[in-house]
Amino acid sequence: MRILSGIQPSGALHLGNYFGMMLPSIELQMQGEAYYFIANYHSMTSLFDAAERRKHTLDVALDFLACGLDPQRSVFFRQSDVPEVTELAWMLTTLAPMGLLERCTSYKDKVARGISPNHGLFAYPVLMAADILLYDSNIVPVGKDQKQHVEVTRDLAVKFNETYGQTFVIPEPRTREATALVPGTDGQKMSKSYGNTIEIFGEEKATRKRIMGLVMDSRTPAEPKPDADQNLAIQLLRLVAPPAVATDYEDRLRAGGMGYGDLKKALFEHYWNYFAAARARRAELAANLDHVERVLADGANRARTVAAVVLKRAKRASGLD
Repeated sequence: MRILSGIQPSGALHLGNYFGMMLPSIELQMQGEAYYFIANYHSMTSLFDAAERRKHTLDVALDFLACGLDPQRSVFFRQSDVPEVTELAWMLTTLAPMGLLERCTSYKDKVARGISPNHGLFAYPVLMAADILLYDSNIVPVGKDQKQHVEVTRDLAVKFNETYGQTFVIPEPRTREATALVPGTDGQKMSKSYGNTIEIFGEEKATRKRIMGLVMDSRTPAEPKPDADQNLAIQLLRLVAPPAVATDYEDRLRAGGMGYGDLKKALFEHYWNYFAAARARRAELAANLDHVERVLADGANRARTVAAVVLKRAKRASGLD
């Protein structure tokens, strides 16, 4: 089984990235061949500062390795270090129906949030399809908001196979239903676009301030509090605290006599402890950037070995050989 996933270097990674994509990907390392990439081509649809892109790309590498990605078990690389992906994207674009891309909700959502529309943003699912199909991927771990793009990938693979003969493996999406959509500090989906994130490796003082500023209701400490589906802090605590601890806090809130301030303090402490070991590993990696670059270069070489075979197969099938 071959697993493929990528993450954009468009800003500091946060709890939504970690529980929605990173943790499932790290867990899947033990179940098959894992190919994970930093999607710097994709970041070009909304990030236009070259220095920021370089910085964010390095930060993603540090974050992923610190959180447990094992380069001995996974192929970890920068998307732009495998140029075959852009060639395959063009081949898929020639078969991509406009209507299929127009129905993609991610494009509509981003434009509605004020992101300037461009062709790259519109054709994002085609490049994502090339990312997936280039490695004969079987499983694609994604958040719920990206599942539609995997369906587009499947549609394009089927159409290519029907047009030119059996060429591509048809991938399957895999989501973690319980944590795929992590709430942000305002109760919406956690997203850099909303400015409501809690960073994985944020500075202690700034992160404490963000957590203490979580949007809650106006109930007094003495009043009984709502269940978890209406309690943002409990929803987040469930992610970073042992289940028994989260349940205990939820029971105490429901009974009354405990304030939201104490709950938020507990949330911060559990968050800080949850990433303590990863924080230490990240500091070690940041002090040895040559090692990080070697990991990415080795990953790119391994990825290109597979990509070249699949691209050659697609070119032969479509008459480009």
